[in-house]
Amino acid sequence: MLRNEARRMTRRHSLLIVLTLLVTFLAGALLIAHALGGATSTPWRVEREFQQALMIARTHYAGKVDVVRVTRSAIQGMLSALDPHSNYLDPKDYAELRHEQESRIYGIGVTINRRNGRVHILSVIPGGPADGAGLRYGDAIIAVDGKSAVDWSTAEVARNVRGERNTYVTLTIERVGERKPLTFRIRRGPVPLPSISNAFMIRPGVGYIGLTRGFQGTTIDELNEAIRRLKQQGMHELILDLRYNPGGLLTQAVQVAGRFLQPGEEIVSVRGRRRPRPPYRVPERLFSYEHDDFPLVVLINRASASASEIVAGALQDHDRALIVGEPSFGKGLVQTVYPIMQGAGGAITLTTARYYTPSGRSIQRDYSHMSNYEYYDREREQRNHHRPGDKTTTDAGRPVYGGGGIEPDVYIPTPEDPVRARVFGAAFEFVRYLVAGQIKGFSQFRVIRPQKPASDTDLHVQIDDALLDAFRRFVRRRPDFRLSPQELEQHIEYARNRIQEEVVTARYGMDAGSRVALEHDEQLLAAIKTLPQAKELVENLRHSKNKRF
Repeated sequence: MLRNEARRMTRRHSLLIVLTLLVTFLAGALLIAHALGGATSTPWRVEREFQQALMIARTHYAGKVDVVRVTRSAIQGMLSALDPHSNYLDPKDYAELRHEQESRIYGIGVTINRRNGRVHILSVIPGGPADGAGLRYGDAIIAVDGKSAVDWSTAEVARNVRGERNTYVTLTIERVGERKPLTFRIRRGPVPLPSISNAFMIRPGVGYIGLTRGFQGTTIDELNEAIRRLKQQGMHELILDLRYNPGGLLTQAVQVAGRFLQPGEEIVSVRGRRRPRPPYRVPERLFSYEHDDFPLVVLINRASASASEIVAGALQDHDRALIVGEPSFGKGLVQTVYPIMQGAGGAITLTTARYYTPSGRSIQRDYSHMSNYEYYDREREQRNHHRPGDKTTTDAGRPVYGGGGIEPDVYIPTPEDPVRARVFGAAFEFVRYLVAGQIKGFSQFRVIRPQKPASDTDLHVQIDDALLDAFRRFVRRRPDFRLSPQELEQHIEYARNRIQEEVVTARYGMDAGSRVALEHDEQLLAAIKTLPQAKELVENLRHSKNKRF
């Protein structure tokens, strides 16, 4: 899943440079020799070459050679030569993975992100450990357990904050209005985080479901309940948002896709070197709810990966949904974990198969002729030069292409504007001061603890011109925002929307703030306009000889 990729990339970038290149090459050769049977380079010879290179390094290298670190780096390099997702886990990382799989990793109940050069708390879950300790929206995390976190990424902070249940973590916080950093000792505990962030009627008759947090054990139950409630409110068209969904459990992806498909229809196939397994299909009696045939639009973007791509690909191939947005990430490799030296040893996660959509498309994006850095960090640039893979067709004969994630039926790019990004950063910093009671004349915006909104009307926070004037003055005093008066005026309505979103987030939590943001989401607003096309797909299915609703 993508949630582990940032951590993996951090570790990969820290490999030893010169010596590791040597042992990596030899280790890679060893792997290839074993795989091919070694006509000219037998496995034992490659092993001897590796051992000799390591001995030479230990004897003649200018500094002290950490044999354990070098050897583990060689293993990582060997796996990196295969594909971007095969990976080495040292004993510590492997133990953490086992704890995660056994649900033994717990958090403190906050949403964090890096903004304006620091990792900030964006939301505190009511009733969670962080809420009880007194953490707030806008707090900047500067240290974790005494280690400076100023230069850490969001993933690094999250990794260090999480731990086993009932253990403690100490956070050092910079808070607006406080002269000195604050220290909080917080006991880790269970923090429920649903897959669905929002489910509401975005227009009369049009439902919206944001399935953005991955596929976990409760996903299908959450989806069923959300659809039930929206239908009670008069929904007859649906937008399913899979943007930023990093993937998760295959079993849940199969059930989510099957929720909208007919019994017997294929959802995904998994193909590897071993004997091919039967494809996953919609069972005849999988679900206890009635089948829905309402028009369906699925939103995806470059961060939709793995399980979310399986859902989008199946619905597209069967012409059940109109796919809107940007090409998905293209993560269609299946990893299997193999322990190395039972007990205290590490493990490797090795790619053993690939995912294919019902029409036979490979979901995996091409990674040949590029480094891991290019695969992850230059993904957007690679997209610009992407060539469609093998052509297949949907059930209705529409052309679709494999080898690059899921290509949308209707392309709607994410708006990219560097000035907007700076306005967003300025708005966030302004609201940090605003909700801390530090903007004179606007004490009504101060937030001590997040609350649950009494009704949807609570989300309609008015950002009047007087508050925008205060924002303008705030920006003028902060040259680090790099915003000229002209640039700010050109984006002042965007700033108004962002301030409203951040205030609602501080008052009512991340999901409430996200709902406010959706009202101005250009991709979503464009997706709503494609519903007539989705309706046409459904009508064609109804009249198809091979489809029965």
